[in-house]
Amino acid sequence: MKKAQAVLADKRKIAKDTYEMELTVEEMNVIPTPGQFAHIRIGNGSAHMLRRPISIADVDPIQNTLTIIFKVIGGGTNELSHCQVGDELDVLIGCGQGYPVEDLAIQKALLIGGGIGVPPLYYLAKRLREQGIEVTSILGFQTKEHVFYEKEFSLLGGVQIVTNDGSYGHKGFVTDVVPPVSDFGSYFTCGPTGMLKAVTHQLKGQKGYISIEERMGCGIGACYACVVPIADGEGFRKICKDGPVFKAEEVVL
Repeated sequence: MKKAQAVLADKRKIAKDTYEMELTVEEMNVIPTPGQFAHIRIGNGSAHMLRRPISIADVDPIQNTLTIIFKVIGGGTNELSHCQVGDELDVLIGCGQGYPVEDLAIQKALLIGGGIGVPPLYYLAKRLREQGIEVTSILGFQTKEHVFYEKEFSLLGGVQIVTNDGSYGHKGFVTDVVPPVSDFGSYFTCGPTGMLKAVTHQLKGQKGYISIEERMGCGIGACYACVVPIADGEGFRKICKDGPVFKAEEVVL
């Protein structure tokens, strides 16, 4: 984890209440792995004491840029959405544990994302494709208005969009279109807890990795505000430090 000053280089609204920001990071000495998050300070006053964990959607270590995507769900993210190009941001980079991307020894990977759990999977898909691994993505959203990055994922492999109300793509849930487990070597998923429960239940016994979305306090493992029980019943894992990515069978959702 590295504290860095970043400058907002570009911002755009990509779906309902959803923003993409490209940050230019001064001296990017830490290159985040897919699944790690950026912990961003909001404003300079005391209105937002806690940093906000934001998903990393892409990294360009050559240009020293970091792409983040977030949904406006409260005062902190609302203020972040009003930042303007040229504004400086105080960012902690490379927080938490990401997805394994080295020595996977698989030929095909299944990526399953839900809502704001989609962004880290895009960065993961790019890294997997660099290793020659075939990628299939299933992306779930509430409605057509919430859909984003369909084209970006399609350039990396097959992609299916699912919306709860059927206003775009398949109607229903991501688990409705999950292919047979024999079609891929491992799965990687990120999204709401309910979705993660359903996915891990459906793919029980298959090698997989989950990324848990959770409200965090300190974001560095000091406050115990975000914990999840270990599957063997012997304690807890801190989502912000030991996760947010875990082996599918490692924790109890």
